[in-house]
Amino acid sequence: MRIDPPSARRLILWAAVLGLAARLAFGLLYWVDKPLTHDEREYLALSQSVAEGRGFAYEPDHATGTTQQFGRAPVYPLFLAMIGAGSREHAASPLRVKVAQSLVGALGVWLIGMIGLRTAGPAGGAAAALLAAVYPPLVWICAYVLSETLYSAIALSAVLLLDRALDRTDATARTTLALAGAAGCVTGFAILVRPAMLFFLPLAGVWLARRRRTLIAVLLIVAALATVAPWTIRNFRVHQRFVLVASEGGVTFWTGNHPLARGEGDLAANPDIKRAEIAFRSARPGLTSEQLEPLYYRDALEYIARHPLWWLGLVVRKAFYTVVPIGPSYTLHSTTYFVASVAAYLLVLPLAVLGWWSRRRGRRPEALFILAGSSVLAGLVFFPQERFRIPVIDPTLIVCAAAACADRWNRS
Repeated sequence: MRIDPPSARRLILWAAVLGLAARLAFGLLYWVDKPLTHDEREYLALSQSVAEGRGFAYEPDHATGTTQQFGRAPVYPLFLAMIGAGSREHAASPLRVKVAQSLVGALGVWLIGMIGLRTAGPAGGAAAALLAAVYPPLVWICAYVLSETLYSAIALSAVLLLDRALDRTDATARTTLALAGAAGCVTGFAILVRPAMLFFLPLAGVWLARRRRTLIAVLLIVAALATVAPWTIRNFRVHQRFVLVASEGGVTFWTGNHPLARGEGDLAANPDIKRAEIAFRSARPGLTSEQLEPLYYRDALEYIARHPLWWLGLVVRKAFYTVVPIGPSYTLHSTTYFVASVAAYLLVLPLAVLGWWSRRRGRRPEALFILAGSSVLAGLVFFPQERFRIPVIDPTLIVCAAAACADRWNRS
């Protein structure tokens, strides 16, 4: 039995409803009164400052313990302020964050289904949406006060718009140019949620140029940079130095390329590096995160220049941990979380490889592959982590796995 396109679209919508129910159930019934992580507290503190009209700045008495206050991208704290999550102090993830991000996560389910529909036909779209609706990491990430859910929806929207622009053979048609410009603007917003999206621009530009869609590439890049530019100008005026999006890039690069780096995991997963980072800041008292950022980059690059073979080995370890889910960041959570996360990933991965292979001569979600490739590249430059994999790599695996399921369904 074959599924026709209208039926597939209805199934994708119902899958989005199922995804919403699953996310609300997890957030409202299970993830209750759980302590906030450092990043969650930082996002809420910034959103509170925005809501109270003080701008994107931490209060002087904002407690962080021994951890640095990072300069962060603006859109997610703004999103939290818009839904009223930053109006007071919170000890756990606020209810309104869980509800709002469950709705955003349901939109992500729909986007994954629509990408699957364009890639593997009606059966593929329905399968992709159903998988995304119940895929555990995509379900529980919505309950955390973290930017991954919002980033995933915006990044997938950019991919879908770019894919639609490429459908049109006339590269100069008004609709084509409008779609390309819209994809660029949405890409810019994704960069302002998570700067790792910057890696998407050069990869997409090269890919589009090779396909002789140079005008689309130019529009995509120009629109994205134009969207980011006002925030960069604001940063220069506030900090008196160039900060493209956020100052967290320096310490992240330093963490991922430190002599003690294991190839996976942030400061929380690597206590030895955390102690070294505290010592690094202690040796430079009084400097802001924006002033420290170039110092982190310089220190890491100097060490890499002196030890190039060691660094190549580190990159190999990063590539290994990108695929194999056994890095330090996985062990920070409970056994239940670890088992569910790894089991879901390992069930989808072989199907995704099979689906990728089956698409080698047919329609392939190339823009989605470029997005996933940009996430992998960011992990190799900085460091991979489970949290960084969830927003775009896991949806890519789901779409490919759905293609394998669709091929099986269509043959039956």
